[in-house]
Amino acid sequence: MNTRSHSRFGGARPIGSSGRPARSTSRRPSFGRRPSGGGRGFGRPQGRRPQGNCQQNIHFSKFINKGSIGQKLQVVEIKHAFADFDVDQRIKQNVAQKGYTTPTPIQDQAIPYILQGRDIVGIANTGTGKTGAFLIPLLNKVVNDRTQRVLIIVPTRELAVQIEEEYQGFSKGSGFKSVCAVGGMNINPQIRGMQSNPYFVIGTPGRLKDLMDRKALDLSKFRTVVLDEADRMLDMGFIADMRFILSHMPKARHTLCFSATLPPEIERLIGEFLHDAIRISVKTRDTAQDVEQDVIRIAAGKTKLDHLQALLVQPEFRKVLVFGRTKHGVEKLAKTLRTLGFSAESIHGNKTHANRQRALKLFKEEKVSILVATDVAARGLDIPKVSHVINYDVPNTYEDYVHRIGRTGRAGETGKALTFVE
Repeated sequence: MNTRSHSRFGGARPIGSSGRPARSTSRRPSFGRRPSGGGRGFGRPQGRRPQGNCQQNIHFSKFINKGSIGQKLQVVEIKHAFADFDVDQRIKQNVAQKGYTTPTPIQDQAIPYILQGRDIVGIANTGTGKTGAFLIPLLNKVVNDRTQRVLIIVPTRELAVQIEEEYQGFSKGSGFKSVCAVGGMNINPQIRGMQSNPYFVIGTPGRLKDLMDRKALDLSKFRTVVLDEADRMLDMGFIADMRFILSHMPKARHTLCFSATLPPEIERLIGEFLHDAIRISVKTRDTAQDVEQDVIRIAAGKTKLDHLQALLVQPEFRKVLVFGRTKHGVEKLAKTLRTLGFSAESIHGNKTHANRQRALKLFKEEKVSILVATDVAARGLDIPKVSHVINYDVPNTYEDYVHRIGRTGRAGETGKALTFVE
């Protein structure tokens, strides 16, 4: 695990108790003293998928949607620019450097309440900017009060890595270090990172619990917690670990919960651990309006592989995410596609962390045109410009389907989702 340190903004004068930087005529102020802390380590999330065959009987008509592409079902008025938010100027500069000027609806509505210290339940479709909605105001909280520590709990190591990368951009030049604590790798470097007293800890429930059991993570100092993709953590069997972790935090704390859906168990969790929470919903519909959805019926005498090959040779299939149900099946399909001359990589739970990150990087950078994945890649990940999602295997649940196809038709672009039906 590498400890990431930041360059400073160029000065050494701390921010005063008011949260405003002291004036300096010669040098730009820094975020403050360089704190002790840091360290990062990534690995496999600790979780338990439900056992047995839990596939729902999903009517195939739910995989077809051709009529609303490009139509705006709901216009959400954006009331702020990022420059309007009451956050430290250097955070605003980092936001601007990332190319962000106008907040997404969830950011526009949630950031002011989080800055006020209110508990939040944020309900939004996948890919709507939830990460920025909590990172920007929570970083500002740490700028104003260096005693603050923030815990962010997520379901998968890929999402943890993505959030940590976003954090590095927003906190550039601050010196506020973070630890990314996820399973599947040597825990000792992560323990050393915790000993450095980081300001932000981003992790999966199983590894966080391991660190607590080893007395490496003391949550008594963490007065802010984010539950990101809470419904996904429920699906993966993390609910007991989530309750364990939250029970070891101060009762007087700032709690943020973000989820695409609110099943009864998550509602109970909200009732237990959030206080007078503001509910913000910008969810417009189940599936993205800019995703054209259709089914491919497997013809007699043909296989799914025959149909997939016929699609992938077409020029419009330039960046394709193919979903399979099992780790073995996904790996076998990726190897078969490479044998047929396609540039394909795979991502699933049996691959090492380094190989999963390598595959994602190659696909994001369009050095390979096909990524074959299990549902581990369906939640939370921001993969730009995916032209097509192909459900090679029908998903277990309709919710899984929604999150799979949410990988395309993002950021105002259109996409296509095809589901193979035998």
